[in-house]
Amino acid sequence: MREIPVQSPDPVWRQAISGAQILFVAFGATVLVPLLTGLNPSMALLGAGVGTLLFQLLTRREVPIFLGSSFAFIAPIIYSMQTWGMSATMGALAAVSLAYFAFAGLVRVYGAQVVHRLMPPVVIGPIIMVIGLALAGVAVNMAMGKTGDGAAELMPYSDALLLATVSLGATMVAAIFAKGILRLVPILFGVVVGYVLAAAMGWVDFSRIAEARWIALPDLVAPSFNLAAILFMLPVALAPAIEHVGNVVAIGGVTGKDYTKSPGLDRTLAGDGLGVLFAGAVGGPPVTTYAEVTGAVTLTRNFNPAIMTWAAIFAIAMAFVGKFNAILQSIPTPVMGGIMILLFGSIAAIGLKTLIAARTDLDEPRNLVIVSTVLVLGIGGFGFTVGSFVLQGVSLCGVFAVLLNLVLPARRKAD
Repeated sequence: MREIPVQSPDPVWRQAISGAQILFVAFGATVLVPLLTGLNPSMALLGAGVGTLLFQLLTRREVPIFLGSSFAFIAPIIYSMQTWGMSATMGALAAVSLAYFAFAGLVRVYGAQVVHRLMPPVVIGPIIMVIGLALAGVAVNMAMGKTGDGAAELMPYSDALLLATVSLGATMVAAIFAKGILRLVPILFGVVVGYVLAAAMGWVDFSRIAEARWIALPDLVAPSFNLAAILFMLPVALAPAIEHVGNVVAIGGVTGKDYTKSPGLDRTLAGDGLGVLFAGAVGGPPVTTYAEVTGAVTLTRNFNPAIMTWAAIFAIAMAFVGKFNAILQSIPTPVMGGIMILLFGSIAAIGLKTLIAARTDLDEPRNLVIVSTVLVLGIGGFGFTVGSFVLQGVSLCGVFAVLLNLVLPARRKAD
């Protein structure tokens, strides 16, 4: 791979400004996950910041990558919190790091190709589609001013529909027509536009913001370890692990360096796992490598990993700003619902793109069986229960897709 000449080191102040810009790019998606799942946004920022520093420690600060909240865990977190509670959910999320460490071990022993052998596009594609489509009903309910399950009305339908439409429209406009850095933060732009309109309509409660302290310690959540919750959550790591490999290769293509060799894909996977372990241990959502940040690095041509250190430091600092956390939690439900419509649809589209990019032949019965079965089981919410052990949704799909791929014979040659 062609290596780009080493840049002269930037002054510290310029590195700090670049780091703040990186956090701005990653911010919207990082805080969106806790807002959708009921977790604390401050803990997401803390997990992202510390997780990025742990990643840099393990990878010798060679890779310009920032770790933010993972969308893959939105549906599993919501289900787990309803089923086993907050503490057990955090324990299960911390245990997800075991999957990353296992993948890292496999890569170290057998090479990076083992990940793609176990989880080819015909496996990962439908899993990603399920991650997006499984919560379609939640997004629509929130956009109509209801709770995610549709059980209660939080806002009159007409007002909710206006807020959701404006938020969704602003996000679309930014994603399609914006230039430069603004094009990298369409979610953040849509949330800001929707929030301003909601405030003008009187749907933002400013009293809690006024009562919040400027400096406040984030509310740590002590994890507890429930075997059923852990076994439910572990298979979800399949999709973000593949995403991790793709992002590491992508950032290498931008900088001209092969990070799968140095520091090595085993180290980057283990570094991601350390971030996931920390986030779950303190009460935040799991973290993952961010494609948005790769886009920002491509745009700015600043390949210095030190800027990710500054982004992490700023994220940690913002986790302790109480008023900022209160502002995030005051965002009305329909604003988030409008964003979720595009977000979940985009995730499903990425799964479809995975199949198309790999030229997956759905005329081949083996591929059709895997894709169609996984989609129906996942979107339909099929669950498998034995005693206290439960597999449902994305978790069941992950296990089922891998097993089908291993068991079903490849296409037989024509006689």
